[in-house]
Amino acid sequence: MRFRNSISIIGGCGHIGFPLGLAFANKGYKVILIDKNLYNIDLINKGVSPYKEDKAEYYLKKSLEKKRIFSTNDLNEISKTQYIIICIGTPVNSNFKPNLKNFFRLIKKLKKKINKKQTLIIRSSIYPGLCEKVSKILNFKNLCYCPERVVQGKMLVEIKNLTQIISGINEASVKKAKLLFKKICKKTIITSILEAELIKLFSNTYRYIHFAIANQFFMICKKNLINFNKLRKNMIDGYDRNSSLPSQGFTAGPCLLKDTLQLLSFTKNKFDLGFSSMKINEKLPIFLINEIKKEINLKNKTVGLLGLTFKSETDDIRDSLSIKLLNYLKKKKIKTLQSDPYYKNKKNINPKKLVNQSDIIIIGAPHKLYKKIYIPKKKILIDIWNIKN
Repeated sequence: MRFRNSISIIGGCGHIGFPLGLAFANKGYKVILIDKNLYNIDLINKGVSPYKEDKAEYYLKKSLEKKRIFSTNDLNEISKTQYIIICIGTPVNSNFKPNLKNFFRLIKKLKKKINKKQTLIIRSSIYPGLCEKVSKILNFKNLCYCPERVVQGKMLVEIKNLTQIISGINEASVKKAKLLFKKICKKTIITSILEAELIKLFSNTYRYIHFAIANQFFMICKKNLINFNKLRKNMIDGYDRNSSLPSQGFTAGPCLLKDTLQLLSFTKNKFDLGFSSMKINEKLPIFLINEIKKEINLKNKTVGLLGLTFKSETDDIRDSLSIKLLNYLKKKKIKTLQSDPYYKNKKNINPKKLVNQSDIIIIGAPHKLYKKIYIPKKKILIDIWNIKN
């Protein structure tokens, strides 16, 4: 028997599914978070957020008190809900191709459990054309693609002001998805499925390319002994056409690179701009090390890395360039120290201790607390984010 106003979220204890579930629970829906991660399931059921997400624990406590949300690893729970939302990861493999084995393994399991009166919504970043394939495998028409577009860690704050893209196999399911998302979003737009799939990939790829421009400019300036931050400030000052140029920095995370590579695969490697952006962004950490090597022999030096996550104020290290840099230094047998206030790792040390024991300090993720840490002038500081100025 299905509950009215009920939603099951597969991948519900992840960075996308968990806050989405909280948003719907806060609007009165009965939400079941389904996941394989037993540790996160236990945390959520105890009222503890497994991730750094603004307002998550406040909403979670309210939802648990009203018995609107619970977590489980039992996929059979989907039979109790009107809506099923898929929020599992869709990574790329070492050949830069979408790795969809786990995704299709899930779809085959759903085929035996899903009821044709239910509405299935895919929210993950997906390869264009995937929704049509899923519909054929399931022999199921009540299927929608409604991509997430939020900034990680800010979903509960941001989603209510974002426009939600709605697409689907048939009109009935599109109407149901629209009514559902209007509960938590300011506005909805209906598109074709392929348009929705491309909007998601184009959005992340556009941002990735944008950051690559800044990183390329930064490297050109570095080679010519010019301060890019000062140059950028002068470019923007009184000239609005340059105002969208971002600052340089490690461009990473679970979406920007992955979706650029999915688009590259979709175009059969005919996406030169995306491929060039990947080379620029991914090589930035090595570029910094090579610049240091021109002046210093690193063999007898200790390099300390402040911040390991893929961006500031998060605990997520997926596709982190700071982690890739750390692994590169270790591979070269360079002594390293590491610290991060959000990513828990037994090798982490106190940031002040790291500063004292390191010859070279690299700010890998610009967490706000690093602004307050004193770094002596005798130390070599690599602050690509410019947070110490």
